[in-house]
Amino acid sequence: MVERWCAATPHGFTFDVKLHQLFSFHSTSAKLLPPDLQNRVETDAKGKVKPTRDVHEALLRIFLRAAAIFRSAGKMGVLLLQLSPAFSPRKHELNELESLIEMLNGYELAIEFRNRNWVIGDQLQSTIDFVRKHGAIFVNVDAPASDHFTVMRSDVDEVTNSNAAYLRLHGRNAKAYISGKTVAARFDYDYKEKEIEEVAKRSRKLAKEAGDVHVIFNNNNLDYAPRAALRLRKALGQIVNPPAETFELF
Repeated sequence: MVERWCAATPHGFTFDVKLHQLFSFHSTSAKLLPPDLQNRVETDAKGKVKPTRDVHEALLRIFLRAAAIFRSAGKMGVLLLQLSPAFSPRKHELNELESLIEMLNGYELAIEFRNRNWVIGDQLQSTIDFVRKHGAIFVNVDAPASDHFTVMRSDVDEVTNSNAAYLRLHGRNAKAYISGKTVAARFDYDYKEKEIEEVAKRSRKLAKEAGDVHVIFNNNNLDYAPRAALRLRKALGQIVNPPAETFELF
């Protein structure tokens, strides 16, 4: 599959790849692991994997075989670690991420915190310092205006690795983000033109400090994300004419 992706995409196209949820402190069912690992892991009474370094290393070996194909094709972008909101300063320490960072040495790793308390008050600087010290990429976000602990601040623009900056856009629908039952419901938001200009401004700001800027639209209901990406490219002067639309047959 990865070989087909590489063959089907144009020269210069790169893939950012999200790491498996087991690495990001999410509760993970054994059935979500690769088949040859499912019967080798220890689980609790609910069938949830008990994460150990051995399990992480085994899963990572499988994952990196596919990542090596991206690399050999010159299409490996950034690896995204999107942490669970349960990974909080109250229950966890940043140094719990160090073993994974070490195992991914040689790859560009972007870390997205999803518990707001990592970027509040004095904790913000400690978080940024940790990510910078380890050569990782801090994921800046665009999110709804809310103080809910799962909603990250949108007024943080940090570059912790001069090779790349990262901006991930989740839309601005606060009610849906917090209470939505599906992915499409949570990120149901169509960016307005003024907001696209705001994103373009932030992107240019990040580009002053980083070689590459990865701007990822995660407002993934309907076609909102690809349309927003095209509009942002126009706002940044990257393209003038969007691709022709295909006529609907029904």
